[in-house]
Amino acid sequence: MITLSRTHCVALLGVEGHIVEIEVHLGGGDPGVTLVGLPDAALREARDRIRAALANSGEAWPSGQITISLSPASLPKSGSLFDLAIAAAVLAAEGSIPPDPLAGSVLIAELGLDGRARPVRGVLPAVIAARERGHDRFVVARGNAAEASLVPDIEVIAVDSLEDLCSWAREGIPPQTRAPDPVAPRPRRPAVAEPDLADVLGQPVARRAVEIAAAGGHNLMMLGPPGTGKSLLAERLPTVLPRLEPTAALEATAIHSVAGLLPEGAPLVTMPPFAAPHHTSTRSAIIGGGSGHPVPGWVSKAHQGVLFVDEAPQFGRGVLDSLREPLERGEVVLARASSTVTFPARFQLVLAANPCPCAKPGTLCECPAGERRRYFSRISGPLLDRVDLKVELPQVGRAELLADRAFAESSAVVAARVLAARERAARRLAGTPWSTNSQVPGAHLRRDFPVERGALRILGLAMDQGRISARGVDRTLRIAWTLADLADRDRPGEEEVAYAFALWSGRAW
Repeated sequence: MITLSRTHCVALLGVEGHIVEIEVHLGGGDPGVTLVGLPDAALREARDRIRAALANSGEAWPSGQITISLSPASLPKSGSLFDLAIAAAVLAAEGSIPPDPLAGSVLIAELGLDGRARPVRGVLPAVIAARERGHDRFVVARGNAAEASLVPDIEVIAVDSLEDLCSWAREGIPPQTRAPDPVAPRPRRPAVAEPDLADVLGQPVARRAVEIAAAGGHNLMMLGPPGTGKSLLAERLPTVLPRLEPTAALEATAIHSVAGLLPEGAPLVTMPPFAAPHHTSTRSAIIGGGSGHPVPGWVSKAHQGVLFVDEAPQFGRGVLDSLREPLERGEVVLARASSTVTFPARFQLVLAANPCPCAKPGTLCECPAGERRRYFSRISGPLLDRVDLKVELPQVGRAELLADRAFAESSAVVAARVLAARERAARRLAGTPWSTNSQVPGAHLRRDFPVERGALRILGLAMDQGRISARGVDRTLRIAWTLADLADRDRPGEEEVAYAFALWSGRAW
């Protein structure tokens, strides 16, 4: 009788998958189960779930001592995604199912006590990692099948239960889709209109700033009293951004899979994500982490999309400053005693703030100047230095709202201009590591993409007056190049540079 069998699963550290070989040995002696290989609490409980699942699936639990080894032993392992692979290895060691179909397969699913296969988080990054290491057949819960199928050139076998797995291993025929259990019809939710940039009236300068931010990948700061449209504009930025390319879409989907945010029926994230943490969020919630297995934070959930920090001065200063590293590096590195986890975090930052602590408009505000300065000092200079565009949103009256209706463009119209500007920038930056103007380092910007001397006159004057630093000049020139791309011009002129300087400096700073 076979007493040793092997199957494969995947351990996730952040969004990086590592192949785990599961070995099961059946020995004599008193009945018992030994699980080795740095399992966490959820994985240690697998023995009880699997025993009940086998019994309720009509399979026998082996007698005697069972040793389950998860290799490599030095790699931390967590979660319930190992259940199906362990159960299959136990059955193969017992001789209940042939081991050959399992030899080249990766099994990923949680088991219920009744033997049902339940979907788990992180299937997409797990499948990607296993595919890169030569595995091309995956057995997953049916709820994860669409997500796993996003990876090309693989075979996905969807099972509803442990019984389906046994039938497939014995007969070689993939299980058929079962009819879902009858459930009461859910009440229909009223249709919600998609956000549109044309909804924000009375703020033409801010709408233009959103367009520029989308075209060049620039970070944006909006200042204005409540009700002026700061949140509306931030929510509409993803609607004018280009849809994600296949590689970027898989990256965003992998993070959402690990975080458990993938919507049912839509396994692939194609629209730039939008994340808006509350001002009470902790540093760990923003950048990721946790007391146990590290989970992605808000900066990673916004990867390839937009992170909106509303009421920015209400956030803790340390929380805001934690954004500086992912803004520069495009990733978050979390060091733990047993491992180091890296989460991607390349996003556009949108900050919004009221002009004072009381947030009362115009003459109703009684906040002294010193209190206003203390309020804004919570946003550090180094963080603001990483924001290219700064705009002030005024209080809008009835006349401005009515007059702006004829000029407010839809997101579709603006998105077409943004896409054309990005394509123009991509052609200019072909052969470089960058795809948007905001990514080009200052040294390369000055050397490889010079601007006419006459166009720099306003920046030279501002430097002489101490109104702008050398780094500010680089950021202003990046904005000017975006303005030129939007205007379909070969290079920025004096008009683009002057407007870029106005957007960079802002009236509030």
